[in-house]
Amino acid sequence: MIDYNNRTFVAVANSDNGETSADTVFHYKQEGTMLTAHYKGGKIIYGHLIGLVNEAGVIDMRYHQINNEGKLMTGKCISRPEILKNGKIRLHEEWQWTSGDLSSGQSVIEEL
Repeated sequence: MIDYNNRTFVAVANSDNGETSADTVFHYKQEGTMLTAHYKGGKIIYGHLIGLVNEAGVIDMRYHQINNEGKLMTGKCISRPEILKNGKIRLHEEWQWTSGDLSSGQSVIEEL
């Protein structure tokens, strides 16, 4: 299992209907299979996620965030890891809003 504890990630790509950007920074914590993170930057004033990590390092998560319009947004996401040549982690994400227009998208975040 991949250990995400104390790793920091930044968004490098996102669908147009997403709110993360290159200014969004994620701080991950992990205990066993339980993962949490807080994040902010760009359109996001503050966000939090909670999830479970399986043996392959895939994260099944739920998230909530307050955007710069003062709206509370919620969603779900599956993140699949890729280990880069430098040993850092890239996460390929398939997400869907559970608030607002309920649309879905894809994003990529990379470890700093």
